[in-house]
Amino acid sequence: MKVSFTQKEYSRLMELVHLGMRAVMSRQGGESPHFERYTAIEQKILGLAEVFGCSDMVNVGRDGKLIQASKIDEDERLRKIVGESDNGIFWDELVARLADRDLGVEQTMSSLAMQDGPPINADARLKEIEDAYWEEFEKYDLARVLVMRASRG
Repeated sequence: MKVSFTQKEYSRLMELVHLGMRAVMSRQGGESPHFERYTAIEQKILGLAEVFGCSDMVNVGRDGKLIQASKIDEDERLRKIVGESDNGIFWDELVARLADRDLGVEQTMSSLAMQDGPPINADARLKEIEDAYWEEFEKYDLARVLVMRASRG
């Protein structure tokens, strides 16, 4: 199969590779268990930079492997995409974890109180708790978040 790209299309493909590899290595860098899966294809794509007139987007690293040039890391559009993604992940994760915690506490308290009655619909209740957190954070951001630390002793 033969694939052809314009210089503009290839440049965008390089941006996608950058964003994809950033996601793969986001927390663990080269230690990510997924790193090896995508490294070979990244090298193949970077190796075509000169052919598509984008050699300024690739450098050779200390280990001899191709790396994306710093101009990609410094691209404001890409930084904005990464920032928006990181922000979305933060809020989604915060709401999900707080709601899971609160639902667990509610279920434990209900069990300890040996309350009779129909079992709660955990999925529906979780959604209610999440919605309440979303409303709070959309209105006040983190201004009303209070972290209470337990005393040591």
